Amino acid sequence: MTYEEKLAEFSDHIATGGKVEAEDWMPDDYRRGVLKFIEMHANSEIMGALPERECLPKAPTLRRKMSLAAKIQDEVGHSQLLYRVAEDLGKSREAMYADLVTGKSKFHNVFHYPVAHWGDVAIIGWLIDGAALVTQAALLESSYAPYTRVLKRICSEEQLHLRHGEDITLALASGTEKQRWMFQEALNRWWLAIIHFFGPKSNVEKDLLLRWKVKTRTNEDLRQEFLDRYVPKILELGFSFPTPVPFHDEDGHWRVVESEIDWTPLDAIKRNDGPETARRLGWRRRMYDDHRWVREAMSEPAMHAA
Repeated sequence: MTYEEKLAEFSDHIATGGKVEAEDWMPDDYRRGVLKFIEMHANSEIMGALPERECLPKAPTLRRKMSLAAKIQDEVGHSQLLYRVAEDLGKSREAMYADLVTGKSKFHNVFHYPVAHWGDVAIIGWLIDGAALVTQAALLESSYAPYTRVLKRICSEEQLHLRHGEDITLALASGTEKQRWMFQEALNRWWLAIIHFFGPKSNVEKDLLLRWKVKTRTNEDLRQEFLDRYVPKILELGFSFPTPVPFHDEDGHWRVVESEIDWTPLDAIKRNDGPETARRLGWRRRMYDDHRWVREAMSEPAMHAA
């Protein structure tokens, strides 16, 4: 078959809801797009462990510290699962990690920001993990089958993380004035970053991942689902929103005014120039270098005495 015939057959397969396996023929644009997408997801999981790791000393009790440590361990495990899926698309784990720590590749915007106190753990665990679940649930229908299979496990564990964050949120909301302040202050700092989480309005005509059904919903659809799900819960707990302030429209949806969204911080993060980008990448790079001997030892066959 010619390339054009293979492409037409592939397109028909995708259009009719077909799935793609790693060993199947796929267009170069599809392979590159899926690889970049999954690589960024993997990068985000391993970098996402760092803000919460910084909060471990701030845990108010031993039980809270142990549960947060378990969640951090899960996030690192998710990254390794995703790197393994991405490897089958033609890029080694070592190359992906090298591109991460040298700033050549990207990770999600929310993990470029600082943490200050225990209220940040509530925001990350409830709202940011909630945003991630909205996105990942839509990806369960992705056209790339190996990705959907690993996402089933990741989503099930993220549900537990969501409950963990919700439990911390409810404890702060029903606590002292200072505890309520911690959540509100963290929400004030994180709200714009959470709005940015889903990205700007999708360009459906140019987005190859949407065309190939790797992504199944637009950025604005996902953001809308998040707002409708979480804004009423936050208001019910008695907290308020900074700009962009959500409003209830005549159709019963919670929305934000697009013109009130400041995209400047996200533009900087796209250049890997966020508030904590350099420090966290440096931290991850040092970890990678300090543990090189372990990787080298594990890569050599065991030597046994005769």
